[in-house]
Amino acid sequence: MKKCEVCATTILFGPVRNGERVYCSYECRESAQFEEDTAIIPDQAATAMAMEFNIGDCPKCGGPGPVDVQYSHMIWSALVVTSIRSNPEVSCVSCGRKAKLRALLFSFCFGWWGIPLGIIFTPVQIARNLYGMFSGPVHGDPSPDLQLITKQILADAEKRRSNHVEAQTNAT
Repeated sequence: MKKCEVCATTILFGPVRNGERVYCSYECRESAQFEEDTAIIPDQAATAMAMEFNIGDCPKCGGPGPVDVQYSHMIWSALVVTSIRSNPEVSCVSCGRKAKLRALLFSFCFGWWGIPLGIIFTPVQIARNLYGMFSGPVHGDPSPDLQLITKQILADAEKRRSNHVEAQTNAT
């Protein structure tokens, strides 16, 4: 029996592969890829960039910060099918509230129609949106989620830079 390289779960059927490595799910494969990509980025660099994002202007509307990862929570259901999801978005408080309000209204209209999950989880998603609308990012205190995003941005930039340098080296 094989074990997942991220969570050490025993894999019974159909592992997800990435070359020679095996994982129990696509989430574990993505987690491993993230760890591999971001291993070269110092935490201090990611924290500094997250702080710049946090105190900067909103990337969606251009309005003033604080900017952070905002989550809006949605549910829709029909008879026995239910879909529950949380959508992350890097934005200011105002844009985050608008996204939460849209998700709240959507969930209120389309969340109740499934049995039993729609009836159970619609109030949960509505409450999560309401709570999020009245709490928000703090100026000068980026969340760990924003720090992970900035670490990925820095890793992607480093990968593009190294690919560009490699291409130039091969061209000469």
